[in-house]
Amino acid sequence: MKSEKISRNTAARAPTLEDVARVSGLSSMTVSRALNTPQRVRPDTVARVMEAVRATGYIPNMLAGGLASKRSKLIAVAVPQINNSMFADTIQAISDELSARGYHMLLCVAGYTHESETEIVAAILSRRPDGVVLTGIHHSPELKKTLLNANIPVVEIWDLTPTPLDMLVGFSHEKIGDAIGQFLLTKGLSRIGMIWTEDRRAAQRKQGMLDRLRQQGQPRIDEVVIPLPATLSLGRQSAQKLFSLKREFDVLVCSSDTLAQGAIMEAEYHGLRVPDDLAVIGFGDLDFAADNKPAITTVRVDRWQIGKEAATLLADKLAGENIDTPIRDIGFSLVERESA
Repeated sequence: MKSEKISRNTAARAPTLEDVARVSGLSSMTVSRALNTPQRVRPDTVARVMEAVRATGYIPNMLAGGLASKRSKLIAVAVPQINNSMFADTIQAISDELSARGYHMLLCVAGYTHESETEIVAAILSRRPDGVVLTGIHHSPELKKTLLNANIPVVEIWDLTPTPLDMLVGFSHEKIGDAIGQFLLTKGLSRIGMIWTEDRRAAQRKQGMLDRLRQQGQPRIDEVVIPLPATLSLGRQSAQKLFSLKREFDVLVCSSDTLAQGAIMEAEYHGLRVPDDLAVIGFGDLDFAADNKPAITTVRVDRWQIGKEAATLLADKLAGENIDTPIRDIGFSLVERESA
């Protein structure tokens, strides 16, 4: 590489692609290809270009570079929260897979209301992303119309329906609830306390569980509904509220592992042995669930696979490939451990 330095007059302005070409000793066309489609350029050439980019301080203008191809190389990903560990693996998998395919992820927090999701997605569409990942399948009519007009690929995640907007990677929350209900019936657990968040997907799991239980009679259920996000502290507080009812519970069913962990701590504080005196069930199989004492019985969903498949569907569609299976049901498994 030429050991050329940018002059004082040149440094006073923003470095250009031509500056990178001069410093790298390559043509502007080669530099452009290395920045926009690195997978099609020799690795040593890409490394040479990136060294020149660092030396000059050049910032690639991906929007300007994409005008001719109508590609921004950005994929917008909307999740309800970023302080919810349930979504962390999915987000990371999307980012990793998109990066490997030459795209960048634009992450935004859409909240849990139709209004907030519609507003944030409309804002990010002004950035002209090549595709969008949305969490869930329930969206406002305004957002659906906006996405239709944008005419870009969309993948919905973390839910299941036969009629997605475009493509879908998820699982059935109703079936998860049904499986939990069947598990309770099999174990003979009928004095049920529930600690549940108020989001739509948790409500679907709850309804699936209640439908299964009511097929076998009317179980006794007491419930504490809490706001998002679910925390260990809220799990403890909610368990305390249930215990204050002075009823005997044989199981606490929680809408997340985090709440289940808090419930276990509060049960032990009250002198209850888990699972001998009280069973506890969570959801998500988060990183700590298997190592908790006692280990938490929960429902496992492959959060990483959701992100990987969502990103792959988008990248494949943008590459012009035929998508034979636009709906991917990744399923789930109920993991029985010490707590139940």
